[in-house]
Amino acid sequence: MIACHGTPSAGILLSPHVLDAEAKGIHLLGYDRPGYGDSTRHEGRSVADCAADVAAIADAYGYDRFCTWGISGGGPHALAVAALLPERCAAAAALAPVAPWEAPGLDFFAGMGEQNVEEFGLALRDPEAAWDALERDRAQLAGGADFAEAFASLVPPVDAAAMRGPLGAWMAESFRLGVGASVAGWFDDDVAFCSPWDFDLAEIRVPVLHWQGGQDLMVPFGHGVWLSEHIAGVESRLDEDEGHLTLFHRVPDVHAWLVERF
Repeated sequence: MIACHGTPSAGILLSPHVLDAEAKGIHLLGYDRPGYGDSTRHEGRSVADCAADVAAIADAYGYDRFCTWGISGGGPHALAVAALLPERCAAAAALAPVAPWEAPGLDFFAGMGEQNVEEFGLALRDPEAAWDALERDRAQLAGGADFAEAFASLVPPVDAAAMRGPLGAWMAESFRLGVGASVAGWFDDDVAFCSPWDFDLAEIRVPVLHWQGGQDLMVPFGHGVWLSEHIAGVESRLDEDEGHLTLFHRVPDVHAWLVERF
């Protein structure tokens, strides 16, 4: 099973996810997308490009078939794998993924926290300013700033509570490993999300689980509603009480769902 990390983050796995995978007999793999950590940058990459990376990882481990899941910025990438590798990807799950920028009928920014509105807006209209803004955010967090305080417009109470314990510590370490040396992966993710994804959600033919929280300020509920209506054959869980980060605690349920379909 191959996990696609969020934005910004790295491929290190959260310990409760690893323990759950071991208990279920799952070999769970994470990897750094291009530009994160020690992974070579792929400037101008699209969301679809991750399918070739995942296929190469599966080849390296000798996996003919596998499942995948992604959370937050990893969600669209997991959907790309489902769409483009149907002969190898048995099932996929996407938790709190953004919808495509060009999604017809969707107000992309409605309900989104101010800091993500600014981040995506800069990626769309001024790439140089977008890079500089990410560098400022990176420096702020690298300097020890509390995430919930630094990104207050994106963290509702349910997510602030979810960060207590292993998740918060893992987020800090994942951020350090993923973008400690460069914001390239973060920047390239933002640009990819706001560009054509180069695959069609309606053409997905493998089972997909989609999960979206109503309290999410990073990826608004409207994105989840739109995706629930446009991913072919999706099982969509639209939960008004969930946030964005709370969905990290749902990964054991995701593992169980995927194993049943492998």
